[in-house]
Amino acid sequence: MKTQHKIAIIGAAGFLVAGFVFSHFYLHRKSRKELLEIARELAYTWKRELELDFEQTGKLEDLIIEYTLKKNEILNTTALHEDEIIFKLKEIQKAEHRKLQKLMSQKQFEKYLELNKKISRKS
Repeated sequence: MKTQHKIAIIGAAGFLVAGFVFSHFYLHRKSRKELLEIARELAYTWKRELELDFEQTGKLEDLIIEYTLKKNEILNTTALHEDEIIFKLKEIQKAEHRKLQKLMSQKQFEKYLELNKKISRKS
């Protein structure tokens, strides 16, 4: 194969990958924007309920985004059985709670758990 053909193939492959990345970014921009808005609203709701400071609120917003993405990834996995999904979601929740405990005071975290249970029961 000539060098020109190799360069053309590499160029075409690069163009296709760039197109894929751009389309993936473009198509998911709206859902990312919605996730950011929802996370911000939730963080500020918790800010009021738990009397969080500015730094805690920002970190909470990041955690909401991080764990929402992780939970959605598991929920969108079709290869898992229902029991496996529940187990993985519980493991993620445990990790989330560990990070929240480090972020909040003990009193804030206990109130978070209490309010979260009330919200879960209403759903």
